[in-house]
Amino acid sequence: MTAPDPVPPEPSRIDLDCDDLVVRLDVTIPGDYAAIDSVVERVLRLADEMRCAEGKEFEVQTALREALANAIRHGAGDDPGRQVQCAVACDRARGMLIVVRDPGPGFDPSAVPDPLVGENIFSHHGRGIYLINQLMDEVRFTRGGTEIHMRKR
Repeated sequence: MTAPDPVPPEPSRIDLDCDDLVVRLDVTIPGDYAAIDSVVERVLRLADEMRCAEGKEFEVQTALREALANAIRHGAGDDPGRQVQCAVACDRARGMLIVVRDPGPGFDPSAVPDPLVGENIFSHHGRGIYLINQLMDEVRFTRGGTEIHMRKR
């Protein structure tokens, strides 16, 4: 008789540390790229309803897709049995804060090669963090690189 697969523990809630912004979305998705579209659609719908990223939808959409894809690939190891979390808070005056957390071991963002230098220019990957930094007003990593905080004003 084989033992059943262990049930992964429930991930702890994301602390947004967002100066009284109201959390409007808090979702957990499987480590599967197919889950990205529904989260992005919900975030863009929220931005529209709250009017907290007017005229910045492309930037939010692209940065969120990159952050979720990185979390799924590098943090969850493309494993649908592992979970990626996304929390969003926003208001019209202060904009939008998005946090994505993965279950991986983390990484050092300063060790990521610059995609604009040398042979990296010809690489087919490695531009996600660069794009996020270009598109969002504030980007910071916490929890050893397993959590990215992105703000768009």
